[in-house]
Amino acid sequence: MLQLLHIENIAVIERADIELDKGLTVLSGETGAGKSIVIDSIGALLGKRVSRDLVRSGAQKGFVSAVFTDLPRALRELLDELALSGDVPDTLYVQRQISADGKSTCRVNMKPASAAVLRQLAPYLIDIHGQNDGQKLLDEAHHIEYLDGYAGCAEILERYRPKYQALVTLRREITALETGEQERLQRIDMLTFHKEEIEQAALKPDEDEALAQRKAYLDHAGKIAGALEQARMALSGDDEIAGACELLDQAASAIESLREVSDAFDGMAEQAEEVRLLAADLRDSVASQGDNLDFSPAEREMVEQRLDEIYRLKQKYGGTIPEILAYLEKITAELDTLENADDRREELREQYRGMLAEAKGIAAELTEQRRKAAKQLEGEIVRELSELDMDKVKMRVAVRTGTKLSAHGCDTVTFEISVNPGEPEKPLSKVASGGELSRIMLALKNVLTAGEDVGMLIFDEIDTGVSGHAAQQIGRKLSAIAKKKQTLCVTHLPQIAAMGDHHL
Repeated sequence: MLQLLHIENIAVIERADIELDKGLTVLSGETGAGKSIVIDSIGALLGKRVSRDLVRSGAQKGFVSAVFTDLPRALRELLDELALSGDVPDTLYVQRQISADGKSTCRVNMKPASAAVLRQLAPYLIDIHGQNDGQKLLDEAHHIEYLDGYAGCAEILERYRPKYQALVTLRREITALETGEQERLQRIDMLTFHKEEIEQAALKPDEDEALAQRKAYLDHAGKIAGALEQARMALSGDDEIAGACELLDQAASAIESLREVSDAFDGMAEQAEEVRLLAADLRDSVASQGDNLDFSPAEREMVEQRLDEIYRLKQKYGGTIPEILAYLEKITAELDTLENADDRREELREQYRGMLAEAKGIAAELTEQRRKAAKQLEGEIVRELSELDMDKVKMRVAVRTGTKLSAHGCDTVTFEISVNPGEPEKPLSKVASGGELSRIMLALKNVLTAGEDVGMLIFDEIDTGVSGHAAQQIGRKLSAIAKKKQTLCVTHLPQIAAMGDHHL
């Protein structure tokens, strides 16, 4: 149960400490007094989405905290599992702070937690029936959820839904293979052309860089050959002109002869000999390079053509040779998939048939459990409504089973009602008035939460559209509910407020 609620800087509430007790607590007041803000603050503690607009104008942050006691066993086990148990085993502290910039922080038993964790704890703490729940009851799409909650279908649905999602995925893949046959063939033709073009090129990593270097060499072949010939001529000479090497030989020989005259010429002679040998080495290197020149116009043309081919492939399939080769690997795998599409389609169909049989088997379990529970739910709702001044009502929870699977199985569920004797049951949306809808929602909430571990029920203006004796009956029903579970009711009606054990 909720024992203490502290609200600080939330909307119109600057600061409030609310102590609650067992039984029926009635929250009343004029429109705009802040009743809904109390409910919104509790919703924040349950992990609901909050807006920065909830923070009081001028404040930097808003803060809500609560103390819960008499925790159900399932909640204590969940807290242990989440490592959020407190020092007092049967007490739970929950806090949520909302900043003016929209951020929020949560704590459970003084330990950091997320809003998602608060949502996990919420089903064991408080069940809020807001004004929008009446509209939800009119929407037949939600009726199956109400019945499943009453019937305890959670375990079966947990087995069914993964198989249904797998069926949807398989069906989508099969349809894509069936409807895209022409596109598949066109894709195969295009990728086959790409694959063959790249494979025929027989590309090698870094080949383009090596070719670019070779082309640069070939582009300057004439200059290289001319320069080497000029150097050879200068060093070796010819029949008419002596080269540098021959002249240096003569100079070195002349200086060597002077060493016989005086030791003063030894250094000069050694220097001349060194220069002569260097020139000879240079002459030999030039001759070797000239003899080893390896180029031809044919090779140059071949290199240019190869570079052009690689350039075209880069333009089409990737900016570098590694990217082109990666693309080749990718389309090879895709081609394998596309070319084996018939086998793949049949394989998927076989999987689909097997999965469909399994899903229908589980759906049949859902149908059986729903039909059994529908009769019981009808009786309990009618009994509750008879205590709410609707003793002439007839209720039917219609479970209709089709052949097509959905996320809920093969069934659709509709709550149908007859409020006047002799009239057939019709969908709620076509029959129920606002006051009747409020009472039906109250009856349904009472039935659905009777066996749940939730510690507190909150009814936010359950009295919409009712007055007089009907309002008095709602008050009595709320009082009866409050004897089993702590109950908070926001109301404007004195008939309901009169039944309260505590008043705010």
